[in-house]
Amino acid sequence: MHRYLASRLAGMLAVLAIVAVMVFVLTRAASGDPVSVLLGDQATAEDIARVQKDYGLDKPLPVQFAYWLGEVLHGNLGQSIFLQRPVTQALWERAEPTTLLALMAVAIAALIGIPAGIVSAVFRGRWLDQAVTGAAMLGASIPSFWFGIVLIQMFAVSLGWFPVSGYGAPDAPLAERLHALMLPSIVLGVLNSALIIRFTRASMLDVLGEDYVRTARSKGLSESSVVLKHALRNALVPIVTVLGLTVALMIGGAVVTETVFGLPGIGNLVVNAVLRRDYPVIQGALLVIAAIYVLINFAIDLLYVAVDPRVKL
Repeated sequence: MHRYLASRLAGMLAVLAIVAVMVFVLTRAASGDPVSVLLGDQATAEDIARVQKDYGLDKPLPVQFAYWLGEVLHGNLGQSIFLQRPVTQALWERAEPTTLLALMAVAIAALIGIPAGIVSAVFRGRWLDQAVTGAAMLGASIPSFWFGIVLIQMFAVSLGWFPVSGYGAPDAPLAERLHALMLPSIVLGVLNSALIIRFTRASMLDVLGEDYVRTARSKGLSESSVVLKHALRNALVPIVTVLGLTVALMIGGAVVTETVFGLPGIGNLVVNAVLRRDYPVIQGALLVIAAIYVLINFAIDLLYVAVDPRVKL
């Protein structure tokens, strides 16, 4: 157990180190300069050089990377050039809408994807299986921004059931904020349920033909008991994997949805930072998202043991 944890910890640190290097290099390789954007077109060369010196952008790239990495190791992600506050604080202020959106969307995706995948596997080759498979393919091909605009037009503009955009006032109660997140959660949940449907169907098909399933049927057990208690339980490992990865994708990939619905989440923060070349925010946000990916993958590995006792760490 200790050897496994040490190995996984070393692997996670290696992944984060690679991500840190790639994020830093790609951020600096992009065209544009945050100081020029900050000062505007009327700034002189002297003004730009002075502000670059204030933020340490005049130093060689290896020196900048070493300084940034040292600050990260001390828990400091840097200071935002445009927001004029620590990146950690900016991310924390935007974490709530993104986290709630991801959790609600994953819940919707699981409630749709797992039952639909089970039904598709049980009725393999029949019209119901073809209908579910076709719906999953359609969901995987629909752009999230288009689906979001359609839902806004139908349920926000025409029917007035939900707000068009926003997250409510700063002092709004949690119920109001969850209500504002319902439409974007449906967008992400419905579209990402397509992947869960496909994984659930494939995993169920692998176990429905096993000997122990035929034995359970020969004992006279009901079909629901055979499917849910025997087949589904042994098919949970890949389903848990795709659910965990879906959570990570929701947190890191909700940029378009947050932009369409005007949500003040981490995705919106990253988009604005990219447009303004706010290097510290881009680097800090992407590093945090990568760390979330790594931690979720580690949690999934630990869940394997709880889901299937045959799995050993």
